[in-house]
Amino acid sequence: MLNVNQTWKKWAGMLFLALLSISVSTAQVKMTKKKSKETKAVAPQNVPMSQINDYSGYYPYVEYGKFDNGKMWTFSYPPVQYFKETYGFTPSEEWLENMRMSALRFSTYCTASFVSEDGLVMTNHHCGRQSVTEVTKDGEDLPKDGFYAATLEEERKVPGLFVDQLIAMKDVTSDILMAMSNGKDDDEKNKKKKKKINELVKENETATGIKVQVHTFYNGSIYQMYTYKRYSDVRLVMAPETDLGYFGGDPDNFTYPRYSLDYTFFRVYDEDGKPLKTKYHYTWSESGAKENEPLFVVGNPGTTQRLSTVSMLEYYRDYTMPHTLDLLNMLGSTYKEYIDSHPESKLELTDTYFGYMNSLKAYNGMHGGLKNPDLMGKRASFEKAFKTAVLEKPELKAKYGDIWAKINASRNQMKQYFGKQIMFSPSGSTSKLFALGARAIDIATEMKKPENERTQGNSDEQLKAKIEKLKLSKSYYPQIEEKAIEFQLTKISKWSGNKMRMIDGTNNPVMIPAQAKAIVANSVVANHEKLMALFNEGPDAVLNSNDPVLAYCKMSKDSLAYYKTIIDPIAAEENKNIQLLGQAFYEVYGTSTPPDANFTLRIADGVLKTYDYNGTTAPEFTTFYGLFDRYYSYGKKEPWNLPQRWLDAEKYMNKSTKYNYVTTHDIIGGNSGSAMVNSKGEVVGLIFDGNIESLPGRYIFDMKSNNRCVAVHSDGIIETLRSVYKAGRIADELKNAKIK
Repeated sequence: MLNVNQTWKKWAGMLFLALLSISVSTAQVKMTKKKSKETKAVAPQNVPMSQINDYSGYYPYVEYGKFDNGKMWTFSYPPVQYFKETYGFTPSEEWLENMRMSALRFSTYCTASFVSEDGLVMTNHHCGRQSVTEVTKDGEDLPKDGFYAATLEEERKVPGLFVDQLIAMKDVTSDILMAMSNGKDDDEKNKKKKKKINELVKENETATGIKVQVHTFYNGSIYQMYTYKRYSDVRLVMAPETDLGYFGGDPDNFTYPRYSLDYTFFRVYDEDGKPLKTKYHYTWSESGAKENEPLFVVGNPGTTQRLSTVSMLEYYRDYTMPHTLDLLNMLGSTYKEYIDSHPESKLELTDTYFGYMNSLKAYNGMHGGLKNPDLMGKRASFEKAFKTAVLEKPELKAKYGDIWAKINASRNQMKQYFGKQIMFSPSGSTSKLFALGARAIDIATEMKKPENERTQGNSDEQLKAKIEKLKLSKSYYPQIEEKAIEFQLTKISKWSGNKMRMIDGTNNPVMIPAQAKAIVANSVVANHEKLMALFNEGPDAVLNSNDPVLAYCKMSKDSLAYYKTIIDPIAAEENKNIQLLGQAFYEVYGTSTPPDANFTLRIADGVLKTYDYNGTTAPEFTTFYGLFDRYYSYGKKEPWNLPQRWLDAEKYMNKSTKYNYVTTHDIIGGNSGSAMVNSKGEVVGLIFDGNIESLPGRYIFDMKSNNRCVAVHSDGIIETLRSVYKAGRIADELKNAKIK
């Protein structure tokens, strides 16, 4: 029995009943049940796309553009002729190879580049921020003070950090499609596809750092096998203070003019522990970016959804994004409040907080784009043109003519179950207790099965090891946890129509904060010893516990399992139609339009270009004069504060040096840390952000808008290395492309 007092037992049981009261068993569910109130959509519901074509009357007609689907070109199909026609520049095979081989994946989330023959690597400060924290020694505060290794010996290895270099590409489409052709149905075809991909990976990977991934383009029209060389000895060389790397904080994030020193340098070492000698690297420009010259961004953009239909975009706008924004708002405000009241936690939690705030601003920008009738009108006009091109050819019409109507229908079905997924998702609030409780329920469920019927990885010994690991991490903070659980209980109340009974037996949502606080204070899941004691009683003790966390997780598991039987077939059918959508797109447009981003290496073209905003014109470049002006204008207060070394350097640094600037490149998350190079392969800047107008770029790349990417100027990097950080050896290495 749980070692809890009687009051807690009674309360836990009541909350369990409250949660259980909104659970819908298989026997109780009827498909004809009245739907909960939904956000009114702009476009008509349950109307086949064939009847509405371009959504006339629902969105204004806006002519679509040639590059609405972007300019993130793959290296497998570089637009050589387009570059020649547009810029008078014809890239050679050697030039393209150096562009590709000089660029790197930075871990699993950013881009970096070789910028010297001695393995020097450049990326963004916000990409390397966690690495800076990880090499911080006792008594140091490197995020606050910055880091510079004056010698090679002082460069610090970052545990677990790696960079990947794309060394080869091979088309394996025929191999994959041949394997799939033997499948009797979609399920079997997918299994054969996965099997073939696994075979290709196994056959080509080695123990010497060669990694293989098979990437899909145009939703299954093309399969490419990418071979990467992985370097795992990566050492920190130089990083500015966070105050400069994230200067202006969230208020300046996704804005321009900007004054961020968002760069960090690492170095790759070889197997012998010496700086890597690399043939492929970018050199450094003496003059920086020039107006109207072609500039190229080489990086790994994460995810775009530019093939989404209008009905899919409406779903994101009206369902997915509002929930995501609610969650990010809660997390951002919660972490800020905690950091402000517990300054000792700032070092550990700042990276997480910055991440949430960055995401919040990004999603607000994307959501704003989807609420823009002109953007939606542009997508609708493209959809009509695309559909028309399909319907005009009988062979395409037979294969693809009804996919828009089918996707529209599946999205309308999914709306009915959106709230259910939120209610019954223990991970939906980032609650660590709910996540741990869900793992405990999964383990107990497997324990009840005979060992030969369990899923892989759940032998008696493996389950015993998993039970021992059911502990909260050191980063668990009860006050933050209370807000996460409060958020989840509020969503449950909302999506259940306020049918959740509270402690006092009413439907009063005011009681939710008290419930959350009591859960965190008393749940057995928060106490490892008590949870272990419960497991010692056997799996039934866990599965039948009246502890509210375990009871909720058990109920959620059962409810989600039921709804999974409804939602999975809908999702599977839609995924099939989305694949067909991509294939139709490829058959109509070929590789003249690049595929959606998927964190594979791309090259994007653009030029330096200003834009109008707020009744004025943004400058092409900012300077260090602007940086110091912002410091003084905002009263020397955070997030526009400057460290003392910068105040000391003010009197002798060249403040007219170009600092940040804007260009027309097509970028998105994952591009962070991408070098910007000219046609000579010279670094003229380092991408670190886009303006607020660029954020709808996940769905459409609008060249006629004020969509801009923001970069640190190459001259600004050199100026700060020499004048502020006294890091002349790094500045010299950049200028000479090797250790001097």
